[in-house]
Amino acid sequence: QVQLVESGGGLVQAGGSLRLPCAASGRTFSTYARAWFRQAPGKEREFIARINWPGGSTYYADSVKGRFTISRDNAKNTVYLQMNSLKPEDTAVYYCAADRSTATSRVAERYRYDYWGQGTQVTVSS
Repeated sequence: QVQLVESGGGLVQAGGSLRLPCAASGRTFSTYARAWFRQAPGKEREFIARINWPGGSTYYADSVKGRFTISRDNAKNTVYLQMNSLKPEDTAVYYCAADRSTATSRVAERYRYDYWGQGTQVTVSS
Protein backbone atom coordinates (compact mmCIF):
# COMPACT_ATOMS: atom_id res chain seq x y z
CA GLN A 1 0.00 0.00 0.00
CA VAL A 2 1.37 3.39 -1.02
CA GLN A 3 1.50 5.87 1.82
CA LEU A 4 2.80 9.34 2.49
CA VAL A 5 2.99 10.10 6.21
CA GLU A 6 3.64 13.58 7.56
CA SER A 7 4.93 14.22 11.07
CA GLY A 8 6.60 16.96 13.10
CA GLY A 9 3.59 19.21 13.55
CA GLY A 10 2.68 20.83 16.83
CA LEU A 11 2.27 24.07 18.74
CA VAL A 12 4.97 26.72 18.41
CA GLN A 13 5.26 30.39 19.30
CA ALA A 14 5.46 33.07 16.65
CA GLY A 15 9.03 33.44 15.45
CA GLY A 16 9.81 29.79 16.13
CA SER A 17 10.71 26.93 13.81
CA LEU A 18 9.45 23.48 12.92
CA ARG A 19 10.68 20.79 10.55
CA LEU A 20 8.11 18.56 8.93
CA PRO A 21 9.21 15.23 7.42
CA CYS A 22 7.03 13.32 4.98
CA ALA A 23 8.03 9.68 4.71
CA ALA A 24 6.89 7.51 1.83
CA SER A 25 6.28 3.78 1.87
CA GLY A 26 4.94 1.20 -0.53
CA ARG A 27 6.98 2.45 -3.47
CA THR A 28 9.92 4.68 -4.16
CA PHE A 29 9.24 8.34 -4.89
CA SER A 30 12.81 9.18 -5.88
CA THR A 31 11.67 10.01 -9.43
CA TYR A 32 8.59 11.98 -8.37
CA ALA A 33 8.36 15.68 -7.71
CA ARG A 34 7.38 16.29 -4.09
CA ALA A 35 5.40 19.17 -2.64
CA TRP A 36 3.78 20.65 0.42
CA PHE A 37 0.33 22.24 0.68
CA ARG A 38 -1.58 23.58 3.66
CA GLN A 39 -5.20 24.16 4.58
CA ALA A 40 -6.39 26.58 7.24
CA PRO A 41 -9.90 26.33 8.71
CA GLY A 42 -12.50 27.62 6.27
CA LYS A 43 -9.96 28.07 3.47
CA GLU A 44 -8.95 26.24 0.32
CA ARG A 45 -5.91 23.98 0.34
CA GLU A 46 -3.03 26.09 -0.92
CA PHE A 47 0.35 25.35 -2.47
CA ILE A 48 3.41 26.01 -0.31
CA ALA A 49 6.48 24.51 -1.96
CA ARG A 50 7.67 21.96 -4.51
CA ILE A 51 10.96 20.25 -5.30
CA ASN A 52 11.34 18.79 -8.76
CA TRP A 53 12.79 15.61 -10.12
CA PRO A 54 15.17 15.55 -11.92
CA GLY A 55 17.28 18.54 -11.07
CA GLY A 56 15.88 19.45 -7.67
CA SER A 57 14.71 22.93 -8.62
CA THR A 58 12.30 24.44 -6.12
CA TYR A 59 9.19 26.62 -6.15
CA TYR A 60 7.65 28.53 -3.26
CA ALA A 61 4.47 30.45 -2.58
CA ASP A 62 5.14 34.14 -2.03
CA SER A 63 3.72 33.88 1.48
CA VAL A 64 6.53 31.55 2.62
CA LYS A 65 9.43 32.54 0.37
CA GLY A 66 12.55 33.24 2.42
CA ARG A 67 11.12 31.52 5.52
CA PHE A 68 10.39 27.94 4.40
CA THR A 69 12.75 25.48 2.69
CA ILE A 70 11.82 22.22 0.97
CA SER A 71 14.41 19.47 0.62
CA ARG A 72 14.49 15.76 -0.10
CA ASP A 73 16.49 12.69 0.85
CA ASN A 74 15.87 10.07 -1.81
CA ALA A 75 17.78 7.41 0.12
CA LYS A 76 15.18 7.77 2.89
CA ASN A 77 12.25 8.31 0.49
CA THR A 78 11.52 11.44 2.52
CA VAL A 79 10.84 15.10 1.82
CA TYR A 80 11.20 17.83 4.43
CA LEU A 81 9.73 21.26 5.03
CA GLN A 82 11.87 23.48 7.25
CA MET A 83 9.73 26.34 8.55
CA ASN A 84 11.40 29.34 10.18
CA SER A 85 10.09 32.68 11.46
CA LEU A 86 6.64 31.18 11.85
CA LYS A 87 3.62 33.48 12.01
CA PRO A 88 0.10 32.89 13.39
CA GLU A 89 -1.19 32.95 9.80
CA ASP A 90 0.91 29.83 9.11
CA THR A 91 -1.49 27.87 11.32
CA ALA A 92 -2.96 25.07 9.18
CA VAL A 93 -2.94 21.37 8.44
CA TYR A 94 0.11 20.66 6.30
CA TYR A 95 -0.04 18.00 3.59
CA CYS A 96 2.68 16.45 1.48
CA ALA A 97 2.07 15.27 -2.06
CA ALA A 98 3.85 13.50 -4.92
CA ASP A 99 3.65 14.15 -8.66
CA ARG A 100 4.86 11.56 -11.20
CA SER A 101 5.02 14.15 -13.99
CA THR A 102 8.19 16.09 -14.79
CA ALA A 103 6.22 18.95 -16.37
CA THR A 104 6.99 22.28 -14.71
CA SER A 105 3.81 24.19 -15.50
CA ARG A 106 0.96 24.72 -13.04
CA VAL A 107 2.95 23.20 -10.18
CA ALA A 108 0.65 24.86 -7.63
CA GLU A 109 -2.46 23.06 -8.90
CA ARG A 110 -3.74 20.24 -6.72
CA TYR A 111 -4.78 18.11 -9.72
CA ARG A 112 -1.09 17.70 -10.61
CA TYR A 113 -0.47 15.46 -7.61
CA ASP A 114 -1.08 11.72 -7.60
CA TYR A 115 -0.52 10.88 -3.94
CA TRP A 116 -1.35 12.75 -0.73
CA GLY A 117 -0.64 12.30 2.93
CA GLN A 118 -3.19 12.65 5.74
CA GLY A 119 -1.75 15.89 7.07
CA THR A 120 -0.16 17.19 10.26
CA GLN A 121 -1.44 20.12 12.31
CA VAL A 122 0.77 23.16 12.82
CA THR A 123 -0.43 25.82 15.24
CA VAL A 124 1.47 29.09 15.72
CA SER A 125 0.56 31.14 18.78
CA SER A 126 1.02 34.91 18.94
